[in-house]
Amino acid sequence: MRFMAADVANATGGALVGQNAHLLGASFDSRSITPGQLFVPIVAERDGHDFIEMALKSGAGAYLTQRESVGRSAIVVEDTLAALLKLGAWARVRLEPTVGSRVIGVTGSVGKTSTKDFIAAALSSELVVSASERSFNNDQGLPVTLLNAADNAQALVLEMGMRGFGEIARLCSIAQPTIGVVTAVAAAHTERVGGIDGVARAKAELVQALPQSGFAILNADDERVREMRKFTQAQVLTYGVHEGADIRITKCEMDEMARASVSATTPWGSVSWAMSVPGAHMALNAAAAIAVAGACEVDIYQAATALEQSSLSPMRMQVITTDDGMTIINDAYNANPASMRAALDTLVGIKASRHVVIAGQMAELADSAAEHRAIVEYARSKSIEFIACETENYATSPHSIDDAVRRVRDGGTDVAVLVKGSRVAALERVVQLLTS
Repeated sequence: MRFMAADVANATGGALVGQNAHLLGASFDSRSITPGQLFVPIVAERDGHDFIEMALKSGAGAYLTQRESVGRSAIVVEDTLAALLKLGAWARVRLEPTVGSRVIGVTGSVGKTSTKDFIAAALSSELVVSASERSFNNDQGLPVTLLNAADNAQALVLEMGMRGFGEIARLCSIAQPTIGVVTAVAAAHTERVGGIDGVARAKAELVQALPQSGFAILNADDERVREMRKFTQAQVLTYGVHEGADIRITKCEMDEMARASVSATTPWGSVSWAMSVPGAHMALNAAAAIAVAGACEVDIYQAATALEQSSLSPMRMQVITTDDGMTIINDAYNANPASMRAALDTLVGIKASRHVVIAGQMAELADSAAEHRAIVEYARSKSIEFIACETENYATSPHSIDDAVRRVRDGGTDVAVLVKGSRVAALERVVQLLTS
């Protein structure tokens, strides 16, 4: 999105110091600044103000600040994060003429990023789509997504994360979604909301925010998600294998790399497609994308073709085959019990003589010890070799990264290995060693 530094001052109530400047989008990460972007320093574990000069050297056209300006074009505000939220709301209004009723919010305990990616791919078959990068799903990421949207965007796909009550409601107040997708309710961030029922309440904030003219697109296979129809005034579309689903998966056959060939009946006709990524749960996420395409009046057959060619954000069910024949599933971006089970199910569907999981800790669980033990038992029930990496939470002997990699390699190369843990575990380091 193109805008002026004076627009930023007007939208945030800040004071422009220095010359007015032409800007193109925004970033809160000085390492990824591109020429002409607005730099937004966030005060968190590290103070982003310390990186303003670095951002300017990288080409930032202007910057927000709650300190004194350090030269160039600055917009002085009381609080940079609060200003970013105001700026995001301003950007959403500015996009209204082109996006209209095609503003999609996506949330869920598992699958929201891959579902967001699939929705963006499906809609892109006919529309100009702007979507959240990676997991830009919070108070920083969502406004930046809006500010980085194309000026001619015809649809917005916005991921919405939750770490407590009121967060999704706040994001909705900025994004004003017209379509809401809820993928699942599972044990993720449970310690912050008092258990899984609290997760359901927090996720339901998305469907509560939808207008009567909008659509709530709900996973029919998840009872807690299905029940959210009670909390919305929008039209409800459900998807899944459930016999009552509006977008109903009637076939899901897996190949030797655990990729699904899918058929589904929909209100717009029957449609089939072949997944490019592994996992039956990914077929379910793709069905949500078909539902969104139909709600946006995009041809579902064009959408299905686009799904076959789609790719996911990095470190999400990313399949890597090494030169010596090892198959690696890099799902190291995040983990909770539900996503861990789904990834293990996918792992055993890959043709190999040996199946191994290298597991990092799962963070922010209300009953962490029990949940981690249950994952070990689940893996062993499927004859998956379990390697706990840099954590004692699984109540098994922890391994260093080097030891985990050595243990996998010592068993030969006809092996499929899943690498998965919460973001704090940073298990992409394992993948780097396995592929080096």
